[in-house]
Amino acid sequence: MNSHSTAAVLAARQIAVSFVAAVSAVGLATPLASAEPLATPPEAAAPHAPRASLAAHDIPFTDAEVTQRADGSFAVSWKAPTVGSVTVYVGDRLVAHGGAEADVIVRGLPAADRQWFHLVPDQGDPLTLADRSLHLASAPNFRDVGGYRTGDGRWVKMGVLYRTGDLHALSDADLAKLERLGIRTDLDLRMPYERAEAPDRIPAGARYISANVLGQDVKGDLPATAAASRRMMADSYQWLVSKPSALNGYRSLFQLADAPGSSPLAFHCQGGKDRTGWGSAALLAALGVDRATVMRDYLATNDYLAAQNAATLARQTPETAARLKPILEAKAMYLNTAFDEVKARFGTFDRYLRDGLDLTEQDLARLREALLVG
Repeated sequence: MNSHSTAAVLAARQIAVSFVAAVSAVGLATPLASAEPLATPPEAAAPHAPRASLAAHDIPFTDAEVTQRADGSFAVSWKAPTVGSVTVYVGDRLVAHGGAEADVIVRGLPAADRQWFHLVPDQGDPLTLADRSLHLASAPNFRDVGGYRTGDGRWVKMGVLYRTGDLHALSDADLAKLERLGIRTDLDLRMPYERAEAPDRIPAGARYISANVLGQDVKGDLPATAAASRRMMADSYQWLVSKPSALNGYRSLFQLADAPGSSPLAFHCQGGKDRTGWGSAALLAALGVDRATVMRDYLATNDYLAAQNAATLARQTPETAARLKPILEAKAMYLNTAFDEVKARFGTFDRYLRDGLDLTEQDLARLREALLVG
């Protein structure tokens, strides 16, 4: 390794599966948030008769999202083409109202560990969402796996599964927040030496489980060029699909995802990008989330870790930073390599679930029953 890149050695030790694996809408709406809570109107509290074109118990939203902004306000957006209007509540407080498609900003909400927004349409079932990020300063990539729509119109529940990087550096304040949010299971996908060097801070009352995806302690040097780093990363994603220890580790994740008493569950590797990234992608795909959305969730790691990665790269020489950058980033080609390996090794994703992870149709039906609404 470059004699000027001692800091890069330390940075490389903190990278997830990355290179150690390779070695072996527009609309009008009225925001209504105010200092005093408003009573829920009777028409929002009672179920509505569905339109002829909308089956009973269907969630009519085709798209919806909540994002907390830097000033503490919330951006709430939705699309529900078959309805006439949507009313938004936080608890029993009416905070916004709009038509079938809208973008609103909600301000003035009291402080809370997590704000839950209930989108109530005038036809069909409501949808409950929150910002995916838990906004943990000491674990910036700690985020909800849910809040995505499936191909059959159901939605992945929020508040059940979380993906994150390791929990070694959790601050006291962030640890207390996880305890208040009731995290019950910490599933650690890291290797033994990673766990020994940086043991998790585990929320009180949570069960700690190890599921080592790589199966052994492997370490390596930083590749000689940026292109070599990219090739190594892509190769490592093949391991995540086909390595026996990886199949065992992800089988544990799927089994715990709907196990009684296990949720809310947080699963992680070191950075929350690679081993965790494939685990999240496989879960979402198994639940019926489309490939483009799965990719968007995977690539979002780049946003959540942008400041941390920029600081790491700033400590390197330009030459070392160029070699390290492909390892720190989530890239579409990496995840696509994993899906290509599924096809090459198993033929189809369903056979990966069945033959690779040994999941039965009954297992998958229970998973979807536990994790989907609508």
